[in-house]
Amino acid sequence: MLRRIWTIFKRDLKVNTKDFISLYILVIPILFAVLINLFAPGINDTTVNLALIDGDDPSQVDYLEQFAKVELFQDEAAITARVEERDTIVGIIPENNSYILLAQGNEPEEVVEFAKLLTSFFELGINVEDTNSELIEFGRVVPPLKKTLVNVAILFISILGGMLIALNIVEEKVDNTLSAINLTPTSRLTFLLGKSVIGVLLAVFGSLALTLITGFARVNLLQLILVILMTSILSILVGFIQGLTNKDIIGAAGSIKLLFLPLIAGVLAIELLADKWQKFFYWNPFYWAYKANDAILDQSGSWGQILTYSGIVLALSVVVYLFLMPKIRKGLEK
Repeated sequence: MLRRIWTIFKRDLKVNTKDFISLYILVIPILFAVLINLFAPGINDTTVNLALIDGDDPSQVDYLEQFAKVELFQDEAAITARVEERDTIVGIIPENNSYILLAQGNEPEEVVEFAKLLTSFFELGINVEDTNSELIEFGRVVPPLKKTLVNVAILFISILGGMLIALNIVEEKVDNTLSAINLTPTSRLTFLLGKSVIGVLLAVFGSLALTLITGFARVNLLQLILVILMTSILSILVGFIQGLTNKDIIGAAGSIKLLFLPLIAGVLAIELLADKWQKFFYWNPFYWAYKANDAILDQSGSWGQILTYSGIVLALSVVVYLFLMPKIRKGLEK
């Protein structure tokens, strides 16, 4: 049985590396990770950007870098060109023992005021140690936006695993090899397990790669793998049913995209709705998977909490299995 499962997996892997759509699905976790790193700010990133002349006053640069992101340019003309670009940045140009703040005019007022204050504080020699304010930290070490994007991406990857299975089954139908499975020693269970392997591996290794590349290497990976496996069950089942009921790759891929609706619904419910509305989404396995991933990425989830969430996802997936399995059997008989 294991040998046949391995043979089916190797065939799928060989076919997927030659097909553009399948190959794209295999590498998309890496693309997700790169894009999240590029566009998601860190928790300590500032929203204030300043432009200064390189080499004019290194002590000023060191001072301002404590509170803002500083970019250095060769001369005033280079700073002017940079300020005229579409994003928000304020230029600080020395002139006659004072400074000129260069701005387009459409910057947020608080950004310009902050730049003025920093320039004044530098001139007055005011440092952080001179303040009588007390900094209180709430223990948040994970960038909120980045954590949300990584969490959603992990759920997307699990759906892509189901899409990959659907594409492989459609390819079997195109080659007229699906109906021949009934004439071989390979049982239907073996065939289903063999076809599931590549989808599960994509979900697990793709999510782990995404997590590590985006800087969440210290999370509990065993907890994360458990949640990924539970979430993948639903995607695998839908992947099988869509692969068996569609005759072309575009139709199968389009049908799998329907899973994005409950995924987005679960995310929006947790992030935007009040507690009194949460109960209306308890039927959604992605709702519980998102809560579990959120606790894992925040490094605050206990094993009891994660096992509870995973158990709910598994139970909901079993309900879907009982509903879809007759259709899957019928599809394999054609």
